[in-house]
Parts: sequence; structure tokens; C-alpha cells
Amino acid sequence: MTEFRPSRFEILPTIVKNLLIINGLFFLAQNTLSGPMGYFDFEEIFALHAWQSSLFRPWQLITHMFLHGDFGHILGNMFALWMFGSILENLWGSKRFLTFYLVCGLGAALIHLLFLSYEFIPLTNDYEAIFRLHDSGGASFNKAMIGFIEKYNIRFENQQYFISSLINNPDNTMLSSKMFEFITSYYQQNLNTATLGASGAVFGVLAAFVYLFPNTYIYVYFLIPVKAKWIGLIYFGYEVVFALRNSAGDNVARWAHIGGAIVGLIIVMTWNKTKKKTFY
Repeated sequence: MTEFRPSRFEILPTIVKNLLIINGLFFLAQNTLSGPMGYFDFEEIFALHAWQSSLFRPWQLITHMFLHGDFGHILGNMFALWMFGSILENLWGSKRFLTFYLVCGLGAALIHLLFLSYEFIPLTNDYEAIFRLHDSGGASFNKAMIGFIEKYNIRFENQQYFISSLINNPDNTMLSSKMFEFITSYYQQNLNTATLGASGAVFGVLAAFVYLFPNTYIYVYFLIPVKAKWIGLIYFGYEVVFALRNSAGDNVARWAHIGGAIVGLIIVMTWNKTKKKTFY
């Protein structure tokens, strides 16, 4: 099976339809009930947080899949879910597709958390080194804080003045305490960064579609026909390159995307292990 030729096809099957509705309701709630003037912070409670964060809760491994950052984020994910997920649900049935979707999202979350934990190791070690010097204070404490600020390229107002004051007045405990509070806030902010979106699960869906129907044409921008296998390989390669680069300012959970695709591919290959598959 290298092309999709259905005998009976529902354009909006049950699970895909309900996932679209649930994601839409969550997005509406995010933008009406949450925020500074809202009742509570949806992202704090339902988005995925690092294991090291005090905000981490087990249910976030699932609930983060139903939150999105902005309209473009949810639109892209839901369009891909409908485009590829509808075909898979028609092929597998509702129960199997729902299981597949949730496992891909869960697997993506776990892989993302593993890489996040690895990335936090130097930050945590550096902060703990400063924390151990906190009680003794003095020049060593100030030097460690200045080194932390320079290493992580932290910028703040009147930065040069504060750094010069720390160097020239090592016994100024009030100034040292203020800088330590700022560094602690920076550290907690990084630990508490929220991850949200259905992208991990959607990448699993895309990977399964590419594996099952590699020679089906997808019209890029609705104009350019490209076989699914090439789109899948290019997109996956793009995510891997940027994940390895780990560029500053990149707020996309690349390893969640990669993890979702890998989990999806493993599942679909397991389910189809008795069938001979080629990309021709």
C-alpha cells in the first residue's frame, strides 16, 4: 500500500472531529478565562513543565496537547490533524487511532522532558554552586554571580553599574542579596517554562501517514505536488538540524516533534510488521 485509495471515506471522522472541538474549546478558554484578569492560569496548570519545576504535574503529559500558543499554532496543528489524521482514522478505526494519537503525544512529551533535563544540567549545577556560596557571601559569592550572568548572557537595566558595584563593594550584602534574588528569579523562570501544543502527536500522525502512503502526492501551498515521503524526510531533517543547533531564542519544542515522529513510526511499523513495505 503506497497510495491512499479508500473505498469508504469520512471527511471528518469521530475522533478527529472531537479532537478539533476539544482543542478549540481549550483555546477559547485559554483566551477568555486565563491571563492576568482571568480566573486561573491555564498554562501553569495544564501545560507541560520540566520535572525539576515546582509546577510539574503528571496530568500535564496529556493536557499539554490541548493547549496552544496562538491562533497560527492551533490552526497549523488542527489542519494537519484533519488532513492526515482523518485518513488514518478511516483506515484504522476510531479506537486504534485515538490510542495512537495519545501515545504519540505522551511519547513526545517524555522525550522532550528527557532532553530538557539534559539541557538544564549545567544551569542547575551553576545555580547550586552560587547557592552554596550564599551564606558566606563576599567577593567569591559576587564573582560567581557575575560569572553566571556572563555565561548565560543575561541582560537587565543598569547592568554595568550593578556589576561594577559588586566588584568594588564585596561586603555590600544588600546589593549582593538583590542580585541573588534576580539570578534566582531567572533560574526559576527557566525551570518553569511551559511547553504546549499538539505538535508531538501530530508529528506522529504525519510519520504514520508517510510510512503507509509514501507515494501519495501532497500539494504544498495547494499548488506544488510533492510525494509524502519527501515532505516527511525534509520536515524531519529540518527539525533534527534545528534541535541539534539549539539556537538561542528558538522557543519551538523540536525534540517533542522528533519524539512524536519516532514514536509514531515505531508504532505503525509494529502494527504493519507482517506487511512488506517499500518506498517505490
